[in-house]
Amino acid sequence: MKAALENFGERSFALEARVNIQDIFAAVQSGAVAYGVVPFENSTNGSVVYTLDLFADRQSQFTNVYVCGEAYLDVHHCLLGHRSDCPPLDDLLPGDATPTHQSPSPPKPKTQPLTGVRHVKRIYSHPQAFGQCEAFLSTYLKGVERQEVSSTSKAAEIVAKDTTGTLAAISSKVAAQVHDLDVLATRIEDRDDNTTRFFILRRASSDESSIGDDSNQPETKIHRWKTLINFTIDHHSPGALADALQVFKTYSLNLTSIGSRPSRLTPWHYIFFVELEGRREREGRGEVNQALAKLESITRGWRWHGSWEDRVPRRYS
Repeated sequence: MKAALENFGERSFALEARVNIQDIFAAVQSGAVAYGVVPFENSTNGSVVYTLDLFADRQSQFTNVYVCGEAYLDVHHCLLGHRSDCPPLDDLLPGDATPTHQSPSPPKPKTQPLTGVRHVKRIYSHPQAFGQCEAFLSTYLKGVERQEVSSTSKAAEIVAKDTTGTLAAISSKVAAQVHDLDVLATRIEDRDDNTTRFFILRRASSDESSIGDDSNQPETKIHRWKTLINFTIDHHSPGALADALQVFKTYSLNLTSIGSRPSRLTPWHYIFFVELEGRREREGRGEVNQALAKLESITRGWRWHGSWEDRVPRRYS
């Protein structure tokens, strides 16, 4: 909701909350809303796989949903819950995460709890939030059960109804105020530069989706563009993926990210996602259109998910 507020504002748009990301895709597809805002990736924990799966659209439910913009939001997490009556003093001492074979020298958390947390028996949050706060959790809440829910705000809502005082949520200070919860720790994310990128979705007609961007604004150093596509290949053909990626080099298109999700048609076959610099233009103009035309003869199929202006903060560019 915060990303939507910062990009649209309550004065210009009526903001409507949805329970989960799929509901946002469905609302955009049906025309119930003009735009949707969904998380796409986090600088600490990577892609939001649930959003990628919705873009994969294996059942063709969201054929008119396209990306028309992006937004970046700095994310700071808090541990919310109920304060213990008698917090153990050793909870407040600097801790150490347990070394493992995969991580023999685990990172130390950059913050300490504000109060004792030994009474916490279960933590609720979104999977992405857990991944962004691993150092703190591994140090101060070792072995505590983690329960994944649809959002960090949902986690706070669940903990607010707890009568045992043993549940906690990774959420925001705003959620603490809304649900009258105690803040047990602040800024528990692993990195100070923890940032989530959101995509702004809109519904496009079939004609619009086949044409591409209709802006006359030139691509310059000030106005840079990005494009997201996915494609599938013949997994039995040696070099098929390399051949597909070579197309983008041939047309001097820089790839900014590559990902994949299972096809769910055949085990170990994948849908590949590529984000690149540049945009799809009308009338088949430009390098992106040329690359997509070439991709047609190399892949089993591809889908364009939209072109939008690059909004990456200058401190990261």
